[in-house]
Amino acid sequence: MDKEKRNIILAGLAIGIIAVGLVVLGNPANMGFCIACFIRDIAGAVGIHRAAPVQYIRPEIVGLVLGAFFMSIGSKEFKTRGNSSPVTRFVIGFFVTIGALVFLGCPFRMILRLAGGDLNALIGLAGFAAGIAVGMVFLKKGYSLERTYKLPKQEGYIFPLIQVVLFILLVTAPAFIFFTEAGKGPGGAHAPIYISLAAGLIVGVLAQRTRMCMIGGIRDIMLFKEGKLLVGFIAVFVSALIMNIVTKKFNLGFEGQPIAHTDALWNFLGLSVVGFGSTLLGGCPLRQLIMAGEGNSDSVITVLGLFVGAAFAHNFSLAASGEGVPLNGKIAVIIALVVLFAIAAINTKKIKSK
Repeated sequence: MDKEKRNIILAGLAIGIIAVGLVVLGNPANMGFCIACFIRDIAGAVGIHRAAPVQYIRPEIVGLVLGAFFMSIGSKEFKTRGNSSPVTRFVIGFFVTIGALVFLGCPFRMILRLAGGDLNALIGLAGFAAGIAVGMVFLKKGYSLERTYKLPKQEGYIFPLIQVVLFILLVTAPAFIFFTEAGKGPGGAHAPIYISLAAGLIVGVLAQRTRMCMIGGIRDIMLFKEGKLLVGFIAVFVSALIMNIVTKKFNLGFEGQPIAHTDALWNFLGLSVVGFGSTLLGGCPLRQLIMAGEGNSDSVITVLGLFVGAAFAHNFSLAASGEGVPLNGKIAVIIALVVLFAIAAINTKKIKSK
């Protein structure tokens, strides 16, 4: 085994342990990390949506970005760049979040749900892989967004600085910040602040060093039969599974799973949107956060799209719940697929014409 693959496996094992540890310490079940859910909680905390059960500034997100930022600075990999089709990236990010909130989790939480015994996540995994496969068709035909450009270094510092501000707002808790009451919803379930921050920092460092990305892992298997990136998430699954069994949080089945629904079609289609959109973006939501910490303003724009999409999903009753997927959410997923196909086709045609 080469050193790089060994490091990815070790990082995945550590991340799985940390994720379940956060649940033991108070995070929602099977939600040690969920990029889409946590960004949604932050959107609620700052008042962009008013769904009371999901409002909290998640220190894990702050830690992920700052961990990647500090590590990229230390390794001299911090590079400020961007201006690659920003509006398109924003729109894709917007719909990726809606797909994730219809499934009730990003690809990271999909793995954690599987490790907790939630078989609905298997349906989501199939949809995720199908979405990536569709995206790969366009990539092979020449899909690409515009090239990136070097930007002034201070541009790359703004997003990490925003995370510092968010953390200050969390610990000072001014009256204009909203927090879900304990026991009133997922936003009211969280591990201690500084432990969550430390967990995010560690995972941010590990993800930055190993380039972990679910999209990259499955894409590399499809294109090159190379599983180096994917083994990291297999390691996350294995360690999280063992931790769930040890802590008696493993519950195998479809019914009665925490913060999940059993509507197979929409679990499949929700993560199909995430897989398709993330392939067009070049990285899953976790990878977008890490790249944002590394100075990539295109990823910052994508994260803003995730943020607005999450708020939109709750303001307009698109997000699913344990009861199932509302009609508005189903319509939104269909619209998302249509928009993503249009973006893929337009950008593939443009490249071919050149």
